Amino acid sequence: MELILKKDVENLGFTDDLVTVKNGFGRNFLIPQGHAVLATPSAKKVLAETLKQRAFKEKKVVDESKTQAEKLNGLDIKITAKTGEGDKLFGSVTNGDLAEALEKEGVSIEKKYINIAGGAIKRTGPYDATIRFHRDVVSNFTFEVVAEAKPEVKAKPEPKAKPEVKAKSDDNSEDTSEAE
Repeated sequence: MELILKKDVENLGFTDDLVTVKNGFGRNFLIPQGHAVLATPSAKKVLAETLKQRAFKEKKVVDESKTQAEKLNGLDIKITAKTGEGDKLFGSVTNGDLAEALEKEGVSIEKKYINIAGGAIKRTGPYDATIRFHRDVVSNFTFEVVAEAKPEVKAKPEPKAKPEVKAKSDDNSEDTSEAE
């Protein structure tokens, strides 16, 4: 079944791509969810016209994406995380954490366009990520996960011994001996 995608579908294609899928996937998922429409001859003609009109605007978007990708070349990102024994992390570092770190450095990218090799990171060390700025502009980026500096624990001075003070009790067991 031949379809025209209306939205980006992961592992299938981008918006306005002409794709061929199995009938069930197209009829039961893509079309009802609004991700695609049937590729009829008239729909193909409309698609060709829109792509032709959009070509100039697309060039500008691609150039902007390339400048964003160039910003990554000089960046050295180190993400700090709490660690336990050895280099094992408490929790994990995900593409959302990398997106926040890049945002602090002036590169704005949504976390869904970042793909960390191997998924969530559970140990310290250098890692690679693939960042997609545009369908034609994909950049590979290396970053490092480092252990958070642990504050030194100072030895607490021992408290001075306080003189013992006898507290008067409410019951009269002690007072009776003194009164007699």
